[in-house]
Amino acid sequence: MNDWPNGWTDDGNDRYGRGSASTQPEGARVMRHVQRGGGTVSPPSVPAQQRGYDDPYGAAPGHSDGYNTGQVYGGGPAGPSRGRGADGPPDWRRRLKIGALVFGVVFLAWSIGTYFWADSKLRREVDLSKVIERPEAGEGTNYLIVGSDSREGMTDEEKKELHTGSAEGKRTDSMMILHTGDNGSTLISLPRDSNVEIPSFKGSESGKLYEGTGRQVKLNAAYAEDGPELLVRTVEFNTGLRIDHYVEIGFAGFANIVDAVGGVEIDIPKAFKDSKSGADFKKGKQTLNGQEALAFVRTRYAFARADLDRTKNQQKFLAALANEAATPSTVLNPFRLYPTMSAGLDTLIVDKDMGLIDLADMFWAMKGVTGGDGTSMNMPISGSAGGNLVWDKAKVKQLVQELKADEKVTVTGD
Repeated sequence: MNDWPNGWTDDGNDRYGRGSASTQPEGARVMRHVQRGGGTVSPPSVPAQQRGYDDPYGAAPGHSDGYNTGQVYGGGPAGPSRGRGADGPPDWRRRLKIGALVFGVVFLAWSIGTYFWADSKLRREVDLSKVIERPEAGEGTNYLIVGSDSREGMTDEEKKELHTGSAEGKRTDSMMILHTGDNGSTLISLPRDSNVEIPSFKGSESGKLYEGTGRQVKLNAAYAEDGPELLVRTVEFNTGLRIDHYVEIGFAGFANIVDAVGGVEIDIPKAFKDSKSGADFKKGKQTLNGQEALAFVRTRYAFARADLDRTKNQQKFLAALANEAATPSTVLNPFRLYPTMSAGLDTLIVDKDMGLIDLADMFWAMKGVTGGDGTSMNMPISGSAGGNLVWDKAKVKQLVQELKADEKVTVTGD
């Protein structure tokens, strides 16, 4: 009978271990090692003395020795590097991408919001569909830009400060045709004293047809008689050039835009003074505020050629204003951009088909005239009759042909 505990045999063999009389520790039983992910492998035959305390009992089935491999417990084979994703690019790149995406979304939302806000402020009050017997359209786009003496919304104090007077109604102080196309922009001033014929037209309010009688008047009389629609009809009839869009701005709006951009620098070649407009300018470069700018573009009695010299100043200043408004300090600064847009859009009167894209095209074309990418001129004049300026018919015909074909303008004006 075996007195040894169950499992031990008297022949020195055991079922669960191997006894030894040696003073040295007995070796651990060699067990099959289960490798993670599949089959089993036998551990190397290394004595326990050489293994030390790394694995005195051998690896248990299904487990690996994390300490022997240098593995951070619970962190994977080598653990992620600081500042990097487990298998991705460094964190700063990911953050940069996310930041750029967020900025893009915010900028897009801001742009869309600004567009609809600005579009809603345009006063689309002129209906060019009421204009009859229109010329055929040519290449490029033609804008009729009108500066009126409207005092709408102005207080008595503002009228006094801006030297506008208090006349009822409104008239046109300046009229220009701006042509945009592939061969640069052309800005043509139409003197208000130009001698023109009032053609047959349809009343803008009554819808009644008025037959032409060959009546000769100053160009600004057409606007005073039946507003923008008759002015467009008269310009088209006397030039043969189709007007695609109409833009009008009054006294107050003009001055507010200048103030909103922080003033406009302009070089005045000769000092002049005019009590009627309030102008009092010295020679040289200077920055004009809204009040001064309005006086500058309205003055005509201080010049020898009156209206012709005034139109030159108007062209010069409007181009400088467009250039100033397009600077990064205005476009990229919401605190200047919104007041500028608001000041202009609140007082602009345009045709019903005009959108912000058309307005931007007009704006950049005027800026281009300042930058030397276009031409500015007066309508060619051949003389005068009864105090009215008579256009040079031959030159006007050639000018219109070049504009219709969107060719480089070779005609010159006073």
